[in-house]
Amino acid sequence: MPCEADPETTEGELPGLLPSGLRSELIAFRRDLHMNPELGNREFRTTAQVRARLEKAGLRPRTLAGGTGLICDIGRDSASYAATGGRRPVLALRADLDALPIPDTKTVPYRSTIPKMAHACGHDVHTTVVLGAGLVLADLAEQGLLPNPVRLIFQPAEEVLPGGALDAIECGALDGVGRIIAVHCDPKVEVGRLGLRTGPITSACDRLEIRLAGPGGHTARPHLTTDLVTAAARIATDVPAVLARRADARSGLSLTWGRLETGHAPNVIPQHAELSGTVRCLDLHAWREAADLVHAAVDEVAALHRAKTEIDYIRGVPPVVNDGEVTGLLRRAMAARRGRYSLEDTEQSLGGEDFSWYLEHVPGAMARLGVRPVGDTTRRDLHCGDFDVDEEAITVGVELFTAAALLDGNRM
Repeated sequence: MPCEADPETTEGELPGLLPSGLRSELIAFRRDLHMNPELGNREFRTTAQVRARLEKAGLRPRTLAGGTGLICDIGRDSASYAATGGRRPVLALRADLDALPIPDTKTVPYRSTIPKMAHACGHDVHTTVVLGAGLVLADLAEQGLLPNPVRLIFQPAEEVLPGGALDAIECGALDGVGRIIAVHCDPKVEVGRLGLRTGPITSACDRLEIRLAGPGGHTARPHLTTDLVTAAARIATDVPAVLARRADARSGLSLTWGRLETGHAPNVIPQHAELSGTVRCLDLHAWREAADLVHAAVDEVAALHRAKTEIDYIRGVPPVVNDGEVTGLLRRAMAARRGRYSLEDTEQSLGGEDFSWYLEHVPGAMARLGVRPVGDTTRRDLHCGDFDVDEEAITVGVELFTAAALLDGNRM
């Protein structure tokens, strides 16, 4: 779909721009989170910081049952909403709170102060953007300018399969929600721009753990043993090849290993071996069949080497499949704020995102928020210790969300 602006929408028609004072506060807030990262389901400090700022604004956030993550409604009591009869579904803005267990290798003043933990995926930015949008929208609600309520969802544990989105949903995050939107930092996209795609924008992602067992022995007599080193090596190379011929090539089913461990001495054939990796898939139907395909392929290859297998196939997340209408809402919102040339089409990635669980219940869309400084040719990627953002992206994200809330609330 071409990236075109709504010809009847201009930036001047929409309130909800980010005040300069709040902009400075949000940058400081993001840097504080960046310096104090917390892993999934342990985001107690992060939750407390977000909660305190929302309460300072007169809002009433609710902490999720697990003690991390929050839900906060804005505009439920506004006169403009009451005038509609109070029946319209809520628009939800979603953020994720957790960091990654990797060291921060940057030298900036706000680098992580926690060893081997870093916000290397931009969740500190996501959290700050939703917080900032909530504060601006709360002010609009007080002025009677917010036509429809908005729910802020700050979920824990996006990086922990199958994802903290499921916990948020179980705690009622989607009760009364009609649409949900989110952004994800993209270091390939220049700040001030937004990547959009209707349909699948991420892939499914599952985790695979395999344990092999068999009688070991001396490397001088491999014929009297189960050679688990060879068995593990063949599984590592042959199983992905088998899957490539048993799954539709258009599904993008991909098994990639991240760990293979076996043996302790050069002249001893071990009795145990372990492999672990991820299974990714572009297609929802193929994802639902992937576990059976992987089990069969592993067992067949292992049987050739007389290795006993124990397979743990841990379901992760389905693909994020963007709804066309909600993607259109984000497109109109960004065009209203930054003009139609701030939009670009984006490709489907093999990364996994638990935002997909929300879309199993309500229509929604995720956009890729540009965070690369203008003119910067340095190649940085997510999940790397040197990941950082141009903090102008916070302003872009806040104003995108406030525009989306206003445009969504005014829809017929």
